[in-house]
Formats: sequence, C-alpha cells, structure tokens
Amino acid sequence: MAKKSDGKKLRYAFIGAGGIAGAHMSYLAKMPDVELVALADVNEASMARHAETYKIPKANCFTDYKQMLAKIGPEAVSVCTPNGLHAPNTIAALNAGAAVLVEKPLAMNAKEGQAMLDAAKKNNQKLVIGFQYRFGPNSTFLRKAVAAGKFGEIMYTKCQALRRRGIPNWGVFGRKDLQGGGPMIDIGVHILEVAHFVMGSPKPVSASGNTWTYMGDKKSDVASMWPNWDHKTYTVEDLAVGQIRFENGAILSIESSFVAHIEKDIFNFSLMGQKSGANWDPAQIYTDDNGYMLNSTPGFLPSGPAADHFAAKMRNFVDHVLHGKPTLAPAEHGLMVQKMLDGIYASAKSGGEVSIA
Repeated sequence: MAKKSDGKKLRYAFIGAGGIAGAHMSYLAKMPDVELVALADVNEASMARHAETYKIPKANCFTDYKQMLAKIGPEAVSVCTPNGLHAPNTIAALNAGAAVLVEKPLAMNAKEGQAMLDAAKKNNQKLVIGFQYRFGPNSTFLRKAVAAGKFGEIMYTKCQALRRRGIPNWGVFGRKDLQGGGPMIDIGVHILEVAHFVMGSPKPVSASGNTWTYMGDKKSDVASMWPNWDHKTYTVEDLAVGQIRFENGAILSIESSFVAHIEKDIFNFSLMGQKSGANWDPAQIYTDDNGYMLNSTPGFLPSGPAADHFAAKMRNFVDHVLHGKPTLAPAEHGLMVQKMLDGIYASAKSGGEVSIA
C-alpha cells in the first residue's frame, strides 16, 4: 500500500522515463508540494539521466515497474510509456494505491480504458488523462463562451491536426501493435480532445472514417524535419479522416496526418453554432450584432509562462490529488475520446458507419 503523505509533499513516481516523462519532471520539480521519489523503465540510461538531473537515488530506479510500486509505494504516478502499456501500467499503479496521470491517449482501445476506470473506482483512486490543450487560455476563453450560451446549439466542429512531412523517427510511433494507430491516435487525439471539451463534452453515438498509408512504409529521400524514419516497421496510417455524430445532434469532423501534400502544418479547430461561430487559434468569435456581422477577438489572453498549458496540466493534477480540487481532464472524458478514436478506426476497417456504445 502507498505510504501516507505528511500533508506537505506528494510522493511522485514515474512509469516510463523517456522524453514525455522528462517534461512532467521539469514542471513537478519546481513545485514545493511535490517530491520526485522513483523511476521505472527498461531503459537504464534514460533513467540515469533523469535521476541525476532530479536527484532521485539510484536505488529508487527500477527496470521492473511492479517492484518500484511495491518497494516505494508512491502516492502519485505518471504513466509515460507507449500506448500499448498504458492499461497494465495504470491498473498496477491504481491497485498499488497511487493516483495516476496517464499520458494521452487513455489506452489502445476503449475496452482497456474501461478496465482502467474500473480499477480507479475499485481502489477509490484518482485517474486523470494527459490532455493539456484544454488548459490553455484560448480553450478557457471559448469554453466559457460556450457554457454561457453565446453559441446557442453547436451544430458542427471541424478539427485538423495535419503535418506535411512529420513522421517521427524515434520511439514506436510507426508500430500499430504498440501504438494502436498513427497520426489519429497520436496527434489527432489532442485536437479532438480540446474541441470536444470546448463543445461541452457531448456523448458520441456513431463514427465514420477512413485511413490511408502511401508514404510512411517506403524509403524517402525528401528533406523533412524528421528524416530516416523506420519505414520497414511502419504499419500505421499516414492520413486519417473521420466524422463523429453526437447524441445532441452535433457533428465533428477530424483530419490528421503524419504526411500529406498540403501547404503547411495545421493544428486547429473551428466551431459553428446557431448564434455564433469560433476559431480556436487565434481565438476569435464570429456573430451578428445590431445588424452587422461582428468578429470578436479578446483584448487580452495570458501569454508566456502564464499561458503554459502543460504546466497547468501538471499543477491541476497535483492540486486534484493533494488538495482535492476538481480536474479538467477526468478519466470519463478520456474514455469518450478513446471511443471516438476506436470508432474512426473501426469504420475505416469495415467501410461503413459504426455505432459508439
């Protein structure tokens, strides 16, 4: 069982000690109410680098995460492993008495995700998903406007997470067996989750979509920001498109690519409501006022460190676990997003629209 906190510091550990774990640590290390206590990863060199940077004892670095959980008994754990390990890592941490922040997406599929939610409920532990974009000032601005009824009924949302040539040349992002998919589950999930959050998190009921692989599984000599990816093990899509239908009648479309013949990379979404529409980045609302079409831009939104959505994500998790504050990224939201991703991939495989339970 996890050791109890003295009420001043949250004893925090990591399953997975790669780049994203390093991002978590960089923010947590600055928090006076957090103590970084342990790491677990099969990559000992990566653990050693982080342990040295954040003064974690070598004795608290484990190649077996189950040993780490049993011997250290952390109160909170960040799960920062490939998607295929999210479910077993998270469930083990929850069973060991730790609250969990699991990086996006929730899991490989909704069945695994539901098992994670069940474990959180069984152990009376908190489970939060690493959805950072909903913490940004643009998202807060639009979410408040939607909640205040400024848009009326939202009819349609268009999401795009498109790279012209951005296949990762590190990690296992090209392996479907370890990731569950390609750009849709890796970067599409980000724009999907924040748009869904701004809409008010309506319940998805059906999905349709398609996927294509046409460049990633071939050697390329075209100059790009991440050249020489492993095309021989590449089994995910290059481009995925999908449409989600919600219980309230709204429709969301999404496009996501690692590689596509487009002018430039795009990461954005737009809303169309009965009273108003909006763009996410830059944040702007479009409506009618006194007989004129009006474009409204906030006169001020936080910028710089005050607008750091990743920092806000980490601070919110600590406040949620240690101080009982609500979270903006509950596991239930992660499960809905996972069901949408599953639906798009299932539709691409079947060739028709699929229901989302």
